[in-house]
Amino acid sequence: QVYKGLDIITNKVSPQEQRLCRHHMISFVDPLVSNYTVVDFRDKAVPLISFHIFARDKIPIVVGGTNYYIESLLWKVLINTKEKPSTAPRPASDRKVELEQLDGAELHRRLSQVDPEMAAKLHPHDKRKVARSLQVFEETGIPHSEILHRQQEEEGGGPLGGPLKYPHSCILWLHADQAALDARLERRVDDMVAAGLLEELRDFHRRYNQEKVAENRQDYQHGIFQSIGFKEFHEYLVSEGNCSPETSALLLEKGIQALKQVTKRYARRQNKWVRNRFLKRPGPNVPPVYGLEVSDLQRWEEDVLKPALEIVESFIQGREPPAEPLRMEHDEKENKRSHRVCELCDRLIIGDREWAGRART
Repeated sequence: QVYKGLDIITNKVSPQEQRLCRHHMISFVDPLVSNYTVVDFRDKAVPLISFHIFARDKIPIVVGGTNYYIESLLWKVLINTKEKPSTAPRPASDRKVELEQLDGAELHRRLSQVDPEMAAKLHPHDKRKVARSLQVFEETGIPHSEILHRQQEEEGGGPLGGPLKYPHSCILWLHADQAALDARLERRVDDMVAAGLLEELRDFHRRYNQEKVAENRQDYQHGIFQSIGFKEFHEYLVSEGNCSPETSALLLEKGIQALKQVTKRYARRQNKWVRNRFLKRPGPNVPPVYGLEVSDLQRWEEDVLKPALEIVESFIQGREPPAEPLRMEHDEKENKRSHRVCELCDRLIIGDREWAGRART
């Protein structure tokens, strides 16, 4: 009954869940596509929502992780650099990837010439964002900052982007005590290893990465190779069979510990994203965010399932849910893109909060 009438858009699902209701966008991108972006995701997901799910009077459920991708569906925050967005990944010759090969200082200098406002907001070492801004200008002829201003000035827009695309939405945020979450994530990695993670990594390495490594062409900055769980085992995979069993065991343990650490850091970033981009989002066009406490899994029925069903049923029936949505105060005066130079360490500091933290130290 939980799944009745729902369509799920997610990349994380078990075979049992797939049998309960219709799922979308699972295993649909070739592993070697290195330039699949959030824009490609949005351009495939939005037609699914509008013409396949809503058209059948069903309710789309978008499942995270990756909250940046969820934000791209809820709000008008992305920029099209092509006149006709395609549902297929871009060709291999991606301009942004080409730009990222250039020196960071040269990239920032070029951006300063065509979009000084955007260059002033971005750290010169942030090659990805600088390259993206240059790509936007090259492919549209309009400065990135100007396009963002136009989005923000649309009716319903705000400081973080354009208007909400689906006003009748709600967000369920499953959160846990940090200690409980860390312990659960560590157990999850151990369970992944026990379930055959290493065999999967070895197979993928042989099929897709071994030749690249031999030719020194491996790239852990783009595509699936940048995902958590692969690059952490690079040393183990390339040395397996070429070193002593003791060394191999040490490299394996090093990879496992690295995977645990990066997974916990990623979880923290995702929670920070929810707080800053959802809970603190300025303006009236923000869906209600309902917090569900998942620290104690033995209380799943009482703390998660039952209140979630009550919230969703109220949402469907147009009633106010019994639970109160979460909300955090947003500091309107905070400038996340301010530039200051620390004279002691000769470093450029971006953002009021980072500067305040450095001043305290």
